[in-house]
Amino acid sequence: MTPLVSVVCLSYNHERFVQQAVQSVFDQTYSNIQLIVVDDFSSDSSMEAIRKAIAKSPETEIIRMEKNLGNCRAFNRGLQSVRGQYVIDLSADDILVPTRIEKGVALLEQDPGFGVQFSDAAIIDEDGKRKGFHSDAFPHATIPSGSIFSEILGRYFINSPTMMIRKSVLDELGGYDESLAYEDFDFWVRSSRRWKYVYTPEALVSRRNLKTSMGKRQYIRGSAQLRSTLRVCEKALVLCANQQEYGALKLRIRYEARRAVLVGSWNTAWGYWKLWRNIP
Repeated sequence: MTPLVSVVCLSYNHERFVQQAVQSVFDQTYSNIQLIVVDDFSSDSSMEAIRKAIAKSPETEIIRMEKNLGNCRAFNRGLQSVRGQYVIDLSADDILVPTRIEKGVALLEQDPGFGVQFSDAAIIDEDGKRKGFHSDAFPHATIPSGSIFSEILGRYFINSPTMMIRKSVLDELGGYDESLAYEDFDFWVRSSRRWKYVYTPEALVSRRNLKTSMGKRQYIRGSAQLRSTLRVCEKALVLCANQQEYGALKLRIRYEARRAVLVGSWNTAWGYWKLWRNIP
């Protein structure tokens, strides 16, 4: 019997895109899927678009937040309804290719030590036009698999919407850290300490590059994302176990501290300096 895969589709003011995201779940070559759509108190017509998208799928669960909670808390709310062995965190502006789930399950089933499967991604604009691939900037040969804690500390290379996650990993971590402004870096650090990652060079997701995306707001003076990254680095220091890992963390701190200085976030930059002094 094929394992159940749960897709938690997060929507916030995504009325233009959510129907396409939901349809990409329905179009999967893999059939044993649970779909949960979480609307994080959208102020546009997202809920109407969601209801139209799932009109022929009454088993789909819709969770409507009573106020805007942000990605971490909204996902954790959807996670409470997850029944699958594997989980996909799907933003309502992204699109799964039809074989995304089938190929992810096949890889994760090969080794119970694999906690996360991730892949290349096609980059598309607001109108769905392809602009390139994640691998244009991060070539396949540079992407590691296996125990990648040090690599994750030292540099960015995972396109977060491409992840399929073993549910037991999320259970072990208690979901996303709700004290943070964004989820992926903290999730990568905490999960890779114990679980192996496996990479697929095929683009299994189309990621929409929007002007309003969270990543566009990361390196802005005083942003919550800047402070959250510092907090993740502080948490990572506790997880480091050898000089290689401490060295990787130093690379990350050097990069993030410079970015904080460039945007004038002096308190954050000072926080990195103090953290650096505590590394053995």
